[in-house]
Amino acid sequence: MSAGTGWGSVSLIKNLDVENYNVVVISPRNYFLFTPLLPSCTTGTIEHRSIMEPIRTILRNKKARVKYYEAEASSIDPDRKVVKIVDTSEVKGDVSGTEVPYDMLVVGVGAENATFGIPGVREHSCFLKEIGDAQFIRKKIMDCVETAAFKDQSPEEIDRLLSVVVVGGGPTGVEFAGELADFFEEDIRKLIPEISDRFKVTLVEALPSVLPSFSKQLIEYTESTLKEEKIQIETKTMVQKVTDKTVEATTTRPDGTKERRVLPYGLLVWATGNAVRPVVKDLCAKIPAQKDSHRGLATNEYLVVQGARDIWAIGDCAVAGYVPTAQVASQEGAFLARLFNNMAKTETIESRIQELSSSLNLKPGANAADVSAEIAEHERKLRRVKDIKPFRYSHQGSLAYIGSDKAVADISWLDGNFATGGRLTYLFWRSAYLSMCFSGRNRILVINDWLKSKLFGRDVSRE
Repeated sequence: MSAGTGWGSVSLIKNLDVENYNVVVISPRNYFLFTPLLPSCTTGTIEHRSIMEPIRTILRNKKARVKYYEAEASSIDPDRKVVKIVDTSEVKGDVSGTEVPYDMLVVGVGAENATFGIPGVREHSCFLKEIGDAQFIRKKIMDCVETAAFKDQSPEEIDRLLSVVVVGGGPTGVEFAGELADFFEEDIRKLIPEISDRFKVTLVEALPSVLPSFSKQLIEYTESTLKEEKIQIETKTMVQKVTDKTVEATTTRPDGTKERRVLPYGLLVWATGNAVRPVVKDLCAKIPAQKDSHRGLATNEYLVVQGARDIWAIGDCAVAGYVPTAQVASQEGAFLARLFNNMAKTETIESRIQELSSSLNLKPGANAADVSAEIAEHERKLRRVKDIKPFRYSHQGSLAYIGSDKAVADISWLDGNFATGGRLTYLFWRSAYLSMCFSGRNRILVINDWLKSKLFGRDVSRE
């Protein structure tokens, strides 16, 4: 059984020989979401359905039937080996909750948005993790624009409504800020020129720089590019409180002094931090070996949940010693698929060896030499199949769009890194993400959206 339809779970399903197993997939989200292009959906550069692939379409192309239940895994009982599932959709039948037994369970339910206990974040922020978040932000942007253009609106209120605060200087926050700057420069300036100059983006990051996982030269290039786009960068800044109209924060200055800041906003986007989902917390509480694991399910080098039997964990809900990214989750899913495929092969080969050995004992005749040779060959195959190395993450590099048709790329190259940024890198960014899209359908839709927004501008209508 696989719980989830994110990067790890879909990578597992894609690479698994499902004819060897009775596979069940459980997730309240009946599609795979290509999250790297999610910031582009917030401004209409890309339509949201272009980066969604229905899970049933993915399962239809497998060699054997895979069951899918659109439900949320509410609890896992490792002793009874059952998962309790709940129908969270708007339309419910007579049965909206039940239990599903499992022999082997892969937990890939992802993580929630972390608010770090800061007052007002949950109530007043827009998150950017799911497709619904991007749709809500897109609607909220135009709501702020149209309200700012309302007759007799005061200059102070216009400035507030057109002020966007983005908390989180990682790739998601930086890409959203860049997309938003493009939207106002390329579209709003043409459509509502009288207010476009008052648009302001403030990027808030607690660490000393944005994109902290990138090389120093790319960080400097990114920060200079964002400043050219009139994006204000506030590093070493910790959010203390959020109200319906302001963000209260504390900035640590170079001399060590702390300065209290009040940032008015019309739109606040929270793009930082992961928190453990309730179902994962509940499972950790049931496994004594997980009592000190507060960031997710601690796993060993084979992604087996420590202290559990026949349970594996991948993606953002797992603590495997790697940064929780889509790239890590995808490789973890592919690794588990290879592991399970080898387990199935092992069982088949062992069964064949046993069958040959029995025939050799029953009929020790003229074919004994041939049978012995076949047994030896199967034993060699068995040794190769059983020789499964532990999971090792192979970092392929990091990409980020920074606005103005520019991008940065920190690519692993031989024994080092290759760092580049600019317009040519932007073309590489597009081609890389296009190649990573799940299906040909997704690629065609994304290309169509890019062409459409370039030729006709982004759609500014509100649903």
